[in-house]
Amino acid sequence: MIRVFAMQSLTLPPKVTDRAFARLAEIAEVTGDSRPLRVAVEGGGCSGFQYEIKLDDAAEDDLVIEKNGMRVLVDAVSLPFLENAVIDFSDELIGARFVVQNPNATSSCGCGISFSM
Repeated sequence: MIRVFAMQSLTLPPKVTDRAFARLAEIAEVTGDSRPLRVAVEGGGCSGFQYEIKLDDAAEDDLVIEKNGMRVLVDAVSLPFLENAVIDFSDELIGARFVVQNPNATSSCGCGISFSM
């Protein structure tokens, strides 16, 4: 079961894949760090905005997406930038990382961390 706890908003929340939740569970098991994954949007990067993805504690105004005890957080400021986005985990030859597939981004740089709208 996926539970989404949200503030009053008309913005469609991002979706989190089963693969991303599974990777969070692996991280918690291996490191003992069961803090939620925060996905935020900040100004900067080569395309204007960039994603910040890290383990963090929840704040009062966060959107919390939960499945099987694993949680993903999005702050109120970042939420409109991540409307209808998909948060996933990618494990490829070039590396393993959490990725954001954002339908709101009009362009992104080669690293996938920076984007414009």
